[in-house]
Formats: sequence, structure tokens, C-alpha cells
Amino acid sequence: MLPRDITSTGYNLHSGRTSFIRQVASESIASKLPTMSDAQGGTKKIGRKKEKNKDVLIPLNETPGPSATSLSSPSASNLQVQSNPQISTWIKNNITKKECCSNKEGCCSGYSELDSTDKVSKPEDFKKRTCNEDKHVHEVSTDAFGVIKFGGQKSSKYVRVFTDTKPEVLYELLTKQWKLPRPNLVISVTGGAKNFYLKSHLKKVFHRGLIKVAQTTGAWIITGGTNAGVMMHVGQAVRDCALNNTMKRKIVAIGVAPWRVIHNKDKLVNEEGCFPAQYVIDTQGQGNMACLDNNHSHFLLVDDGTNDKDAYGAEIPLRTELEQYISDQALGTEATTIKTLVVCVVLDGGGGTLKTIYNAIEKGTPCVILQGSGRIADVIAQVSGLPINSITTTLIKELTKKYFGEEYKHIKDDQIEAWKNMIQKIVEKSDLLTIFRAKKDDQGVLDVAILDALLKAFKTAESQEDKSWKKHLELAITWNRVDSAETKIFTEERMWKSSDLHDFMRLALVCNKPDFVSLLLENGLCLEDFLQDNTLCDLYKNLPNCFFLYKLVKKMKFTSSSSTRRKALDMNGLDQARKEVSLEHVSNEVRHLLGKFTKHIYPSSKSGGRNTCREDMPYNSPPLRETWTPRELVQHVVQVPHMENKPETQRDDEAEREDEAKREDEAKRLAGRDLFLWAVVQNNKELSKIAWDQCGDCISAALAASKILKKMAEESIDADEPQEMLELASHFEDRAIGVFSKCYKNDEERAQKLLVRISSLWGETTCLRLALEANNKKFVAELGVQVKLLGLYCAPQVKFYGNIVSYFAFLFLFAYVLMVDFQRTPSIAELVLYFWLFTLVCEEIRQVRCCKYNGHCLENYPFSSFYFRLTTKLLYPGKIILCIDFVVFCLRLMAIFTINRTLGPKIIIVRKMMRDLFFFMFLLSIWVVAYGVAKQGILIENDNRLDWIMGSVRHR
Repeated sequence: MLPRDITSTGYNLHSGRTSFIRQVASESIASKLPTMSDAQGGTKKIGRKKEKNKDVLIPLNETPGPSATSLSSPSASNLQVQSNPQISTWIKNNITKKECCSNKEGCCSGYSELDSTDKVSKPEDFKKRTCNEDKHVHEVSTDAFGVIKFGGQKSSKYVRVFTDTKPEVLYELLTKQWKLPRPNLVISVTGGAKNFYLKSHLKKVFHRGLIKVAQTTGAWIITGGTNAGVMMHVGQAVRDCALNNTMKRKIVAIGVAPWRVIHNKDKLVNEEGCFPAQYVIDTQGQGNMACLDNNHSHFLLVDDGTNDKDAYGAEIPLRTELEQYISDQALGTEATTIKTLVVCVVLDGGGGTLKTIYNAIEKGTPCVILQGSGRIADVIAQVSGLPINSITTTLIKELTKKYFGEEYKHIKDDQIEAWKNMIQKIVEKSDLLTIFRAKKDDQGVLDVAILDALLKAFKTAESQEDKSWKKHLELAITWNRVDSAETKIFTEERMWKSSDLHDFMRLALVCNKPDFVSLLLENGLCLEDFLQDNTLCDLYKNLPNCFFLYKLVKKMKFTSSSSTRRKALDMNGLDQARKEVSLEHVSNEVRHLLGKFTKHIYPSSKSGGRNTCREDMPYNSPPLRETWTPRELVQHVVQVPHMENKPETQRDDEAEREDEAKREDEAKRLAGRDLFLWAVVQNNKELSKIAWDQCGDCISAALAASKILKKMAEESIDADEPQEMLELASHFEDRAIGVFSKCYKNDEERAQKLLVRISSLWGETTCLRLALEANNKKFVAELGVQVKLLGLYCAPQVKFYGNIVSYFAFLFLFAYVLMVDFQRTPSIAELVLYFWLFTLVCEEIRQVRCCKYNGHCLENYPFSSFYFRLTTKLLYPGKIILCIDFVVFCLRLMAIFTINRTLGPKIIIVRKMMRDLFFFMFLLSIWVVAYGVAKQGILIENDNRLDWIMGSVRHR
């Protein structure tokens, strides 16, 4: 029968001492129920003596190359190992198992009987002999690791480990070899190991809450890993998450299960690894053993070296040490110094679960108990709010009888007394105990209860209240739980100083927590004060791996021009390159992305360099430094030179206040620009939206972002990133359109001035220039922009209309000469015509040399007619050529009037229609010839007049 309780006595979340666990396990064995046993209670003592000449486990060897992998067997499995040579070699070098090597005097107590002699040849006192581990046991590489394929698309990584395996080895396996992200939280789920009934509403709450807290915080969920009891409920929650949220991060569910009780474990054994191992969940034929749960992502299968099929609990010491080791590590982000927290979530359970809770509370680990899940969980929930002296043996006996049902008959009075004592100590530490009571209409607050339990325990551990809220906020940012920060920290009871929030703003930016950036801005953080000193430069040094960072590194000559992006970002010198990043490098790259028509947005540190000083800077301004904060830059640039001749005491107070307000406003605009640019260059959509709201010149900012993103998309060598950049560029173009449209509706004249106003924040350029350079057709197509463009185009209208009048005069003179004054000797009017024609030819030549050739110069060469004009015999052919030239010059009017709002579209339509008309006439001629020939052949017989026949066919 599968044990009822997964966490028997001795499951200590934070104790690495195996002696205490063995002691409690022994007590569990003595108190094991006849009809039902705890998972760990039935476990035999685990021999964990270290070898005499070894102080530590096998050291972590360097992973050799593929050539070090042994592929002696040509089996299919060995061929598949070639796709994972490094992981396979690392596992075989660092993870071992223990085997009994005694076959003469009998197998050591507790070690494999299958490899020993028959029982008949064993001495009678065989089981009383002391196992000599030095003589009978030796370490060999593990023979079970790889990938389990459960059928369909589900697969999980697994490895068989021994109970003495060091937790640091397992942690390296999980994080470096299996590439799991470092956890921000560990959720250790414990409770009943046998299938138990969970009410539908509580089941939904547990599933949704567990998955939500795991997704938002980046937590690891650690369970027993088998397909039964509380582990099965965790697996179902992970499965539901995978089905409903395919785009979110994958849930990390690690199953730590005893190797000896796994059903069909022989399918997992292969010395070279199984990639994959085909595993079938056979719950009907598993008997007293257990199948693995197919919804867990990773498995650590713990072997204690015995052949005991009832070895439930053999994994507990190793699981305890692993969780203890993880809790000593820093959180997943390097921007915080807080260590990883562990929380225990309890459903159902028996005596073993009670001892697990007790040990966790004693070590300071918070526990969340789900009321209504059954048995010991409900017993603790019922007495959690009572005074300690009210928790009596009688009360515990009544509650046990109520919630344990038939099992109560097998529980002895001394056990009840022991349970009472442990429950009293558990309830006494209320800061570490959280009872979750779910209502039927409550569908998603378990995650809040888990986080509140951690924060409550964390707050109690801190002696100073000020330090407590800071750690609370740091945890909330790391876990990305803005709801917790809103309800627990940013309340109306306290007014916040901007300086108190600076460190958290940096943490939110570096860790990419846009919701917290918005929350901090709403609660008093002054952006221009935050971007002081070297904060902005530090943010660029901490850019995530992105295309802009690659460009910076490349410009700094840390990579060669032929290096690919991946090689550049994976190189060993990347950390060193980050340290060398300055605002001058950023300014150069931003100017390249915006265009050479802009100026540098950050001053150069080199004396006499580009943009070392601005034109509007006072002549006596101090020299520029390499790194400027918004406030310092504005104070350096925006000064009042007209009062310099007056003494300081005579300055007008009102003018001084206006100057200060102007400087503060400009500093705020600069700070908003800097944060927005930092978000845009890394293609961060959510953060750039928030930063755009802080920009003063929002239209220029949106158009500049569109230009930068389109340029990066053009230069990017990534497959998917350019599309994301173009989408974000389109988003900001729409934002610019929205703001400009509202401005144009309110004041058309001022809105049009915005288009041509020079923006000092974005390289001394204009909105209209940015839109045209970025090819933002939707923005240019706006009514207000078109009106402004029409005004710009109409500025030289006098010259345009003069040219049209002059051209009509030319055509009139041309027509007059052809029809009235074309003599054998050229008249004065004809000579004037030729001179006028000569000027037109000169203009065409000028356009060709200035690269403005419009394709009409060939129409301006009727000088052959002038040659014919010199002879009397060719006078008439010359006049014919001039007549043809007149037709051509008349047709040029169509090109001139194309720009007209009314005639232009019609001319284009006619031009396109003429091309289509040719094909229509070709088809029509076929029909006409076919009909004419047939009719001519029917009506007239044998006519040999070819010209008359052709005419007759054409006209019939």
C-alpha cells in the first residue's frame, strides 16, 4: 500500500544534520501504524558514513570536451548521447552511487540482496552483523540519467543520486548543467502521500495560487515527485498552467523521490544515459511502489543503497540539505543581497507532516496550512487562534477523531500527547504560521497568503522597523509583486521622500520591473533627483544583452567587425566592456541611429570635440565633464547672462524664481528623455511606455524613438528582434499622431509650430525632420502635417506661377511662328523663339549636373529643324519637325500640372489608362480582323484588289 504521508517525521527544511533525522525516523518506525504508515516512517536507517580517507565528496571536475565521452557501444542510446556529451560527462564525473561488492560472507545489512549469494549459504546471524562500508561498499558513476519521455510532448530531466551527494553538486547540476534560472523563492509542498479528496473550490484555489506565486516570483516548487497525493495535485496545477498560459515562463517543479520505490525504474537505467527514456505510468500494476508524476520538470531520484521497496523517506535527508543550501544562496538577481527564502505549504498529512511543520517552525521557516485539506492540516487550523493553555490533550483528541476518521482507532494516547506538545509550540510562533481559509467565491488569494507569510516572518526577524520595510520592498520588487507593495508598504499612513526610493528605483530598472517603476513614480520619486551623479551611466553599464549593447561593445573595439552578435555578447571581456561604457559612447551611437543631421545629446569629454559646447551657452561657462546629470547640465546651459553685470544682492527675486523654475522644468524634461532613451535602445516596450509619459517633448520623443528603432531593425542580424522593433516603432508613431491630433484640434497654428520647432533634447532637430527621416508615412499623412507641408511647398509660389506664365508665352510664340510667321528668311519672332529654346536647353543641362534630371531634356533638341531652315529645299521638312516639337512641348504641360490638387490625380489616371488602352486595342484588332476576313470571304469571291480588300476588311 502506498504510504499515506509523504513527509514523515524528521523532514527538517533547514537542518543538514542527518543524525537528528535518523533519530526522528527511528521514533517514526516505532510508532508506525499497522494499517497505514508515513512515507518516511517506514524507511530503514540510512548509512551515510563517509569514507575514512575522504573529507568531502568527489570534487567538481571540469567538463571535458566531446572526445572524453566514452561511446564504446554502437547502440542507439549511445548515439543519442552524442547530442548531450557535456552534460553526460559532467554527470558521470560528479554524481555517483554506492554498490555492495561483498559476495562471499553475505551482503551488508540493508544492501542489495540480488547481487549476493543465496540465503541458504548465509550465516544465521547474518542480519546482526555490522556493515563495514570501507570493505563492502564502493562508489561508481551513476547509471541512470537523461530525459524521461512520458508520451506525447511531455518530457523531464532526471538523474539518480546517492544520499551522500553534496547539495552544491546538485545545485550546480540544476543551474549550470540543466540551465535552470536561480530561484527567487523555494516552495516546499508537503502533505499526504496517498490520494486524498480535495474540495473543488479549494483545489482551484490551490492550483491557481501556487502557479501564480511561482510565475511571478520565479520560484522552484519541490515535492516528492510521485504520481499520488499532494504531489499529484502539484503536477495537475503545473499541467493546467501549461495548457492555459503557453506564453508565460515554464514552471520549475522538482521531484525529489526515493529511487527504490519507483515503479518501472529499470527503464531509466543506462550507463551512457537515456535520451530519451520511454516511461509508462502504470498505476494499476505499481503495487506498493509509485510511478513518477509526468507534470514535474525535473527529478532527483535518491538511492540509499538498499533494496528495500518500502524505502519511503530515503530522500528526506538529501532534500533537506538541498533546500538548506538553496536558502543560503542569494536571490536570483545579482542586484540584491537578500538570500533565497523557503516556505512550506501543507495539505492534509499525518504525524510525519506534523513533525515536518514543527521542525520547519523551529528553524524559522514559515508554513502555510490549507484549512479544509484534511487531517493534521485541519487540526492545526482549528486551534491556531486559541490561547496556548486552551490547547489540551482532550481537544486534540476530539479534533483528531473528527478529521482522521477510521485512522483515529490506531493512534495511541502517547502519540496524542506528543502531538499536543508540538502543536502548542507551532501555534505559539504565530509569526511563522499562516492558516489559509478559502471561501467558495475566493479564487486567487493563496499566492497572497504565501507571500504574506514570508513577509510576516521576514518582518519579525528584523529588529528595526525602517529596515523591515526596505527589505519588504526589496523582496516585493524581486518577486514582482506590485500588489503586495501597494497594500503593505505604500499606504496613506506615510509620506515618502524621493531619496528613500532611489535604490529601489535602480533595482526595478535593472531587474526590468515596469510595474514597480510606475509605482515608485506615483509615490513620490523625483526622476531628476534620481538620475544624479553616475546613475545614468551606471544604468547603461547594466544594460541587458541587446543589440544596442552589442553596438556599443563593437564601437569600443572589444569585438572585431567580423564578429557575430552572439560571439560578441558571450565573450569573456563583456563584463570589462560594460565597465568602460560612458555617455560619450552612448551619444555617438544614438547620433548614428538618429542620423548625422542631429547633434550629440550628451556632451563630449574631449576638449574641442563635437558638441563640447552649445551655441546658446554663455561664454564664461565652466568646462564640460564626461558625465552630466540633468540638473547639472541645465544649470550649466540655461543661465541668465543679461543680469551678470549686476551684483548678486541686486538681482530681482521674481526673475530668480522664474530662472529656477525654468531650470527645474528643463531638468525634469532631460531626466524623462534619458530614462525613455535608455528603455528604447534595449527595445523594452513596457518600460518605454512608462518613461514616455515622463517626457516633456513627447511628440519629438515618440518620433525619435521610431527613428531609432527602425534603424536598429534595419541593422539587426537577429531573426525575430527586428519585427519586435518595428512593432514598437509603429506604436510610438501612433502615440505621436494621437498627441499631435489633439493639439491640432485645440490650436491649429500652435500645433503647426510644433512641427518645425527645434528640439534641444533630441539633437537640435525638428519633429517634421524626424518624421520624414524615419519614413513615418502615417504621421506625415495627418491633416495638420499636410497643411504645414502645403504651406512650405507654397512658399516659392510666385516663382512657380511666373514659370507657368513664361511657358505659356513660349508656347504662344511657338504657335505664332508656325502658323503666321514662318518665312524662308527667319523673322525676328522666329529668332527670339530659338533663343528662348536655347535657354530651356541650358536649364536642362543645369538640372542634369545638379542630379535633378527629370527626363524631359530630349524633348528640347529641335535644332535639326534649324539646320533644315538654312536650306530652301529642306524648308518644309524643317517646319514638320518644329510642328512635332510643338506637340511635345504641349504635352509637357501634363508634367507641370501633375502637382495640382485637382488636375494631378486625373493626369495620372489618364497616363495609366493609356497603357491599359494599348492592350485593349490589340484585343479589339483581333476581333475586327477575324470578323472582316470572314465577312469578306462570304460576300465577295476571288477579289485580287489587295488595297481594296484591306480597306474592306478594316471597315466591315
